[in-house]
Amino acid sequence: MSLPLSLLILFVAAFLEVGGDALVRSGLNAPTSLSRMLFFLFGALVLFAYGWVVNAPPWDFSKLLGVYVVFFFIATQLISLLVFHARPSVSTLIGGAFIVVGGAIMFIGDLR
Repeated sequence: MSLPLSLLILFVAAFLEVGGDALVRSGLNAPTSLSRMLFFLFGALVLFAYGWVVNAPPWDFSKLLGVYVVFFFIATQLISLLVFHARPSVSTLIGGAFIVVGGAIMFIGDLR
C-alpha cells in the first residue's frame, strides 16, 4: 500500500473515531429518547466503520500509530470546535504541538 493512501486511510479513520464519539456524546444530551437512540445507533455505526477502516489494510499499524495519534488530535480539535463550539486552551495547543512533533519524529524514523 502506498504511503499517501495509508495516510489518507488513517486520516479518515481518525475522523470516524472522533465523529462516532461525538455522536454518542450528542446522544447522551439528546432531548428525547428517540433522538437519543438515533444518535447512539449512528454513533455505533460510525465507530464500527472506524474499526473496519483502520484494521482492514494489511499494514504494520504500530509503525503508523504516531501519525494516527496526530490525526486523532487534529480531528478531535476540529470536531470539538465545529460541533461543540469549544475552543482549545493554550495548554491544549501547546500539548498538541508536542503530539505533532512526536508523531513526525516517529513517522520519519519509521520511513528508514
